[in-house]
Amino acid sequence: MAGVVKLEPVDERNLEPLLSVAVAEAEPDDVMPPVDAPAGWSHARREAFRVYYRTGFAGFEGPARTRMYAILVGGEVLGMIRMTRCPAPGTVETGLWLGRSARGQGVGVAALRELLNLAAAAGMRTVVAYTTRENVGAVSVLCGCGAVLAENGDTVRAEISLDAIPPAR
Repeated sequence: MAGVVKLEPVDERNLEPLLSVAVAEAEPDDVMPPVDAPAGWSHARREAFRVYYRTGFAGFEGPARTRMYAILVGGEVLGMIRMTRCPAPGTVETGLWLGRSARGQGVGVAALRELLNLAAAAGMRTVVAYTTRENVGAVSVLCGCGAVLAENGDTVRAEISLDAIPPAR
């Protein structure tokens, strides 16, 4: 990986660069909830992307209870990572995506470590994530940050205790 990974709150300033990376290097279903729209990156899907990401602008206090961060290396937006408050006190769920060209370079692990620091600073004690066994990239990132994995069929639940495993810098 060339450069330091930085997380920047998603806002109007980086929303369009984030959308550009998504359109060029990801599938819609990998970067946002499903929408009833024509396949591919249609105008309707691009608008739905903007609407979805704007729901995170208000952070934990907003209706989505989510903080979203653009993942940057060398000032270039490469993807997004988020944390969403869970009903359990002190717990957030995370998820991330990277453009294809940024995958497999350590960016995901570095971004998750940065998010763990932000979660701890926000008073969180546990970070959870859900993926599938087939998503070996996500499983690798989670394991690289000390996650304890539990499988249930095809679903993998990862849990990182911020009390037990200090995030690496």
